[in-house]
Amino acid sequence: MTATTTPPPQAVASARRRWSVLAVCCLSMFLVGLDTTIVNVGLPAIGRGLGAGLGALEWTVDAYTIVLAALLISSGALADRFGRRRVFRTGLVVFGVASLLCAVAPSVSWLLAARAVQGVGASMLSPVALAIVVNTMPDPRERAQAIGVWASVFGLSMALGPVVGGALVAGLGWRALFWINAPVIVIALVLTAVFVPESRGARAQRLDLPGQFLLCVIVAAGVGVLIEGPRIGWTSPLALAAYAVLALATAVFVRTESRAPEPLVDLRLFRGPLFRGAVVGAVAVFVALNVTLLLGTLYLQHGRGLSPLAAGAVTLPMAVGATVCAPWSGRLVGRHGATAPLAVAGIFLAAGGACLTGLDQRTDLRLLLTAYLLIGIGFGFANAPLTHTAVSGLPRERAGVAGAITSTARQMGAALGIAVAGVLVAHADPAGLGVASRPGWAVVVCCGLLLLVLAGAARPRPAGPSATGAVGTRAEGGQAR
Repeated sequence: MTATTTPPPQAVASARRRWSVLAVCCLSMFLVGLDTTIVNVGLPAIGRGLGAGLGALEWTVDAYTIVLAALLISSGALADRFGRRRVFRTGLVVFGVASLLCAVAPSVSWLLAARAVQGVGASMLSPVALAIVVNTMPDPRERAQAIGVWASVFGLSMALGPVVGGALVAGLGWRALFWINAPVIVIALVLTAVFVPESRGARAQRLDLPGQFLLCVIVAAGVGVLIEGPRIGWTSPLALAAYAVLALATAVFVRTESRAPEPLVDLRLFRGPLFRGAVVGAVAVFVALNVTLLLGTLYLQHGRGLSPLAAGAVTLPMAVGATVCAPWSGRLVGRHGATAPLAVAGIFLAAGGACLTGLDQRTDLRLLLTAYLLIGIGFGFANAPLTHTAVSGLPRERAGVAGAITSTARQMGAALGIAVAGVLVAHADPAGLGVASRPGWAVVVCCGLLLLVLAGAARPRPAGPSATGAVGTRAEGGQAR
């Protein structure tokens, strides 16, 4: 098979085979999404087991998400160049080995390193799975429905993480959070070999190593200074140096990518308001989700003294809301476009955050359950329209990069959400966690309101000449349904 030939199975595969491929990709994405949030509820147990403080616990989550966010786009490009199934299977193996290393970690340093390697493997799964789905579904309507299912499963896995994590920690200890990945990886590898066809991009893209390096610096410096700011001081020499590195790396990245013949990130895509809005919206949704998960975990376990299982059970309404509403959102996007489900997502997300802006140690658990349900509904409605908007903004032959941009936005939001939540409660004692977390719930409200604004911008407009050029036209045309 050559790099310039699109394999026939993508166009002629039976409906049963196409949806089998989707199921395999969804299984891997369920694993990636679960590992993004399952660790949250186990953080107190990990801290006790390895003698780690709050800062190290934040890095336990963000070591994974930072590496994942930084490498997603390059992994998508590698898949388009060398074969999507090949990169996908490699990612499964790396992810599985790293999970085993996490499970046997004797120290927090070992765990952080293994989590970073886990992020490397996950970066080969998220964008590549979406690229395989996009290239397997030739019909636009069927493809939109498949993207909705894919996004729904990913959202569901993120919402279920605390529930599953709480049960595992309570029954088997925190190391079970990582042992559980092994059988899923084996099943995914077997099903990939049986059902998933090999595919490549129509034209091999050269790797943009300077752009990749600069993106890693930007992500690490930005999230790192948020996590370490409370400890080192926001105006300390080290913090000021981090700000300077972040600003310089961002400026050089923009300049490098605007001049590169085959950039890691085609900055012209962001001229299209719908594509730009989808990326911003994805960041906002995952900031809200991860603020909710970390603040909720610390408040329920440290502030209210609940067990990991009980704390996970309190978040169950969020999983229920996401489970019920995510598939519904996918069908709405496939039939009517992104506007309505995105608006519903914004309303419920803002309402859920508003419920907890007055949180304290005596807040009725019924209010917490209601807030989690509302946030889960908002999260369930948000993923499909945002994913479809972003993926529709790029041609099918660049599907790996399309999926990578969407996933990068999500993981950047996840890392920022963890960092922001950690900043808010860094110096709070257990009795004051509720009050200290109030600004975090205000952040959730703001994220919901931002989705409402983006929903208004996503309304279909009459077709006409684009002022942003060919790339911008593709980015907007994907949502004028």
